[in-house]
Amino acid sequence: MSREGRRLRPVDLARGHGLSTQAVRNYEEAGILPPADRTAAGYRAYTPWHAQALRAFLALVPAHGHATATAIMRAVNEGAVEDALRRLDESHAQLLDDRRTLEAVERALADLTHAPAELISPPAGEHGTDATFIGPLARRLGLRPATLRKWERAGLVRPRRDPKTGYRVYSAADVRDARLAHQLRRGGYLLEQIAPLIEQVRAAGGVEPLRAALDGWRDRLSARGRAMLSAAAELHAYLSLPD
Repeated sequence: MSREGRRLRPVDLARGHGLSTQAVRNYEEAGILPPADRTAAGYRAYTPWHAQALRAFLALVPAHGHATATAIMRAVNEGAVEDALRRLDESHAQLLDDRRTLEAVERALADLTHAPAELISPPAGEHGTDATFIGPLARRLGLRPATLRKWERAGLVRPRRDPKTGYRVYSAADVRDARLAHQLRRGGYLLEQIAPLIEQVRAAGGVEPLRAALDGWRDRLSARGRAMLSAAAELHAYLSLPD
């Protein structure tokens, strides 16, 4: 296939990809498609070259997101292929980082599952049946109380305050969050990286419900990886068209 060939109307290009003609025109104006030729009457005239550009873009979107896909196609159409390849590299690196984060969370959850009960649940009698104070919790986790206070400021744990003494009181959920944060910190993760993961545990209602969410996360990462393969093939086909 060359950059020349039979002429395609906007409606031809749109129908072949399940789009509206306005979407095709918008893609051209955004630089996703190269500029179309014009007929003597002023109508846009596309070619199979434009059709391949559109296929490449539509394949890039589920693989890298709309913004990155747009930036890649703009760079290619402007002749800045190296910039497009750099953006692809960055997106692949992000996928790898997401996979490593998922693996770290799974390891942390596995550690929670196999940890001794006294490290996960507060012992009864300290402040009710499901609560503990900062000192005992720090000792069981092998941390300093100052570390738990730092984690509190970062949103990793949210102990309540005893209305009479003002002491921090950690519930079973707080102990769980502290244990998970401890495992992730030992894995080299920063507090700002851990905080959203802790929020996912809270939103899921605990560790067990989160496991299903992690399965879904893994499926999405796999789908994204496969989409990257398809997008690479379509983009390579577009880049390989003769000048």
